[in-house]
Parts: sequence; C-alpha cells; structure tokens
Amino acid sequence: MNELVTGDAVVLGLRPAKLPSRALAVVIDLVVVWAAYIVVSIVLAIATDSLDTAAVAALAVASFLLIPVGVPIAVETLSHGRSLGKLACGLRVVRDDGGPIRFRHALVRGAIGVVELLMSFGVIACIASLVSARGRRVGDLFAGTLVVRERVPADRAPAVPPPPPWLVGRFSELDLSSVPDELWLAIRQYLTRMRQLDPGVGWSMAERLAGDLATRTGVPLPHGVPPAAYLAAVVNERQARDARRAFGAGPAGRPTPGTPRPAASVGPAGPVGRQPVRPPRDVADAASTRAPDPAVPPASRFTPPA
Repeated sequence: MNELVTGDAVVLGLRPAKLPSRALAVVIDLVVVWAAYIVVSIVLAIATDSLDTAAVAALAVASFLLIPVGVPIAVETLSHGRSLGKLACGLRVVRDDGGPIRFRHALVRGAIGVVELLMSFGVIACIASLVSARGRRVGDLFAGTLVVRERVPADRAPAVPPPPPWLVGRFSELDLSSVPDELWLAIRQYLTRMRQLDPGVGWSMAERLAGDLATRTGVPLPHGVPPAAYLAAVVNERQARDARRAFGAGPAGRPTPGTPRPAASVGPAGPVGRQPVRPPRDVADAASTRAPDPAVPPASRFTPPA
C-alpha cells in the first residue's frame, strides 16, 4: 500500500518511501560519513602521535560519536529531514502528521540507528521496514517519524484547503503544544478529503475533531464559527508557525515572502475563544460578489447540512 489511509477511509497525501530507495539513501549517507570519519581519523593519528594511549583512545571515541553519530543527527535537524542521500533519492523524514521533524526526532532516529544500521549492518532496519505497513524502521517507530517520497505528481498530493479570509490569523494566540500528532494527522486527512464525504458525515466528523482540538488547546470553539472552518484556520496557523520556524523571519522581524502574516488576535469581535468571531462586513460583502475560487472548498462544507 503506497498511501496512508485512516479508519474512516480517508487518504492522506503522503507516500511512504519503499525499501530500495531508503536503502540507497542510507548507503550514500554512510559512504559520505565514513569517508569523512576515515579522513579525520588519519589526521588525528598524525596530530596526536606524541600523546599517550589514553588520550588517543579518548579522541578516537569522541571522533566516532561526533562524525558517524552526531553529524547525521545535525544534518537531519538543520535540513528538516533531508540528508545528502535522501536529497539524491527524493526522500524526506517527516512527522507522523506530515510536519517537519525537530531535534528530538532526529536524535531518537540517530541513536537507535547506531544499533540497527551500524552494529547490525542494516539487518534490523531491513526486517523492521519489511514488517511495517509504512516501511518504518525501529528508529522511526520510537521517534514518531516517517520517510516519504517528495517527487510525486502535484495533482496526487492534495493540499489542505485554506480557511475563510476572515479567520486567517484569528487563532495566533492559541497554545498548540498539547495537541498530539495523531489529532493533527486526523484533521489534515479530513480537510484534504472533506469534499468527497457525505455532507452529514463530514459535518459530524468536523464537530468531533473541532471538539477534540478545542479540548487540547484549552480554548472553546468560538461561537458562530463552523467547525470545518475552525479546523482549517487552526491548521493554517500551525503551518504558518512551522514556516516561520523553518525559514526564520526577514529583516527587522518581518516574515519571509510566502509566509502568512498573522492578523491581530483581538479584533472587532473580541478575544478569540471569548466572544463570537464573525467576518467584518466589508469582507463578507466582498466575498459575496467575488467569483468563486476553485481551490477553496464550497461554502456548503463550512455550513451545516440541511
């Protein structure tokens, strides 16, 4: 199975990498890392010729921990899941919900990779990848990550629909640190496939997911905001935060081009989660006269079924 499918038969647009491409990426990475390790070892042997045996052994252990173990972890962290081998093979390491990995994910993968890749010569990793439905090795299972293919046709990777314009930036003050990856995954899957669901089933799923998300964030669902629109706005806010974290801010604290600019958290409707959130009159009038955007889900998906 190439696609990730939920229990509700909703397909996620992430395609797990197969074992041959992952193995080729690992081989490329190991060749580069071990070549650098051999060069550094030769240089250290020449430079520490006058030191005693204990100092030489300590430097040898430090160089092993720094290059074959520490360098891959640093590369995956700084490149957000793309090492040299994965870049050559068109692969990337992502979280279970499709977001970019962080240091803790790379650290767990790298630490367990010492056993299943280096000490066992990749035998444990190959067996785990063949047994796993998503082709994950042991390090991916413990880190909550997944290796996916990036080079796929654009029309086969559904994107999360944007929220209504009047909700963009309204949830910039929400605390999203307590939301688990499993809930983000379910929300993304629902948003990318909600056009294919029955209106009644889709509305009930949106209400359930919005209730779970509001419970995790500690802020109740704003009155008057449809649950599907609420989910799209919160996912948009999380994507904006990930983009700022990945690419940083521009000069004088300005966001980089293409990064959504969060709106003020307190507007005409009051603070988010305390007062009803409604679109401004001019935005609503403009939306009623503007031609429909094919990339935006139909308005019926943000309103309760008849």
